[in-house]
Amino acid sequence: MSTAASLVVGSDGSTSKGGTSQGVSSSADRSIFLQRRALADVIIIGGNTARTEPYAVTPVPLVVISRSMTNPLVKNPKAHTWNTTPADAISRAREGFGPNILIEAGPSLIVELLNDKLIDDLYLSVTPEINGDNPIDWRALLLFFPYSQKSEVEGTVFFHAHR
Repeated sequence: MSTAASLVVGSDGSTSKGGTSQGVSSSADRSIFLQRRALADVIIIGGNTARTEPYAVTPVPLVVISRSMTNPLVKNPKAHTWNTTPADAISRAREGFGPNILIEAGPSLIVELLNDKLIDDLYLSVTPEINGDNPIDWRALLLFFPYSQKSEVEGTVFFHAHR
């Protein structure tokens, strides 16, 4: 049973560029991201992520946490929109879909879950991209965990932080 979060940022902390996280991603990040995603029983995202990122197709059920009950992903038959707290969404997703939960949300939702100690593993990709939007202090995210490993592939630095 594991709740993991995945986040990509540029080296300056940019979380998006050109309106999506794809602008700060890299081919190495994308490859590892897709491998990790294939192991999940369910993916959880926030409403903003649902409206800005390409989630029309997912390999597993997708839960969108949103105050609006209008499903922003009507073309994805695996998408569910829940107006609930992130903690409740994790509990419901675990009961309904399985124990391996992957959070692919933006930094504000991930930080909320980190503060509530609801994320067991953080997979953080830091690419060489700079001058994007919505920067965060990605190093501060690693401080939520007692352990972390670092590796590098094709200029992208990968951190796996865990309890």
